[in-house]
Amino acid sequence: MAAIRSRLTLLALTLSACRAEPEAAPLPVEEAVAGHCEQRLFEGSGFTACRYDADEHELRLVLGEDSAPLRSFAALEANLGDRAGQLLFAMNAGMYDEAGMPIGLYVEEGRERHTVSRRDGPGNFHLKPNGVFAAAADGSVAIVATPAWPAEPPPRWATQSGPMLILDGRLHPGIQPNGDSLYVRNGVGVADGRTAWFAISDEPVSFGRFARFFRDSLGCGNALYLDGAVSSLWDPGAGRRDGRDSLGPLVAVFRRAAPDKE
Repeated sequence: MAAIRSRLTLLALTLSACRAEPEAAPLPVEEAVAGHCEQRLFEGSGFTACRYDADEHELRLVLGEDSAPLRSFAALEANLGDRAGQLLFAMNAGMYDEAGMPIGLYVEEGRERHTVSRRDGPGNFHLKPNGVFAAAADGSVAIVATPAWPAEPPPRWATQSGPMLILDGRLHPGIQPNGDSLYVRNGVGVADGRTAWFAISDEPVSFGRFARFFRDSLGCGNALYLDGAVSSLWDPGAGRRDGRDSLGPLVAVFRRAAPDKE
């Protein structure tokens, strides 16, 4: 009986200790943005995927001045000012030169700051076809292979990168199913005209696995590679801000402001 009483006393003390730390209170609804970007496991590899919904969110591309591109999320935060507090996520968004300037089409607020590139050359950008991610004034989105550009309606935002990962549901013909080139990679896919997914791998993955993730996990009929090795994400709700300071064009997504009530 003494042994039983000792075990009961120990159990009571253990339960008391467990109750001593109160559970963390849930965040208020207006602050609960941590779930916006989500972790997914696909073919044994981890990915982080961030959804853009044209009916709920606002999207913009940000570069900075021609003579002084932003290059980092810290600089983006300063550039956004008070709006930084409304940010859902940001990501690097297209290939660029050593100065951080786009090497392909780049449209910001309807102004074409760099023309479309159709030239040949080395590297991922020139693994044809490459393509353009575009968002119209009404928020609708599309990914268009460069040979089919320009597309309608005229974009308010556009960035060219490459290669295409998925073309009308099929993997890019130049991508191996599972090659031995492994990098942390990021890209964008379009599930429908109002929905885009921006994704980054949580570990080095092949082109083939990354492409299939967009098609088979995110349901994207078209997807575009944005970059590798320098791939970066800023997810304020999750407390993540990758610290690279050698980025080029950036995409920033915000929750759409509620209309003013009369």
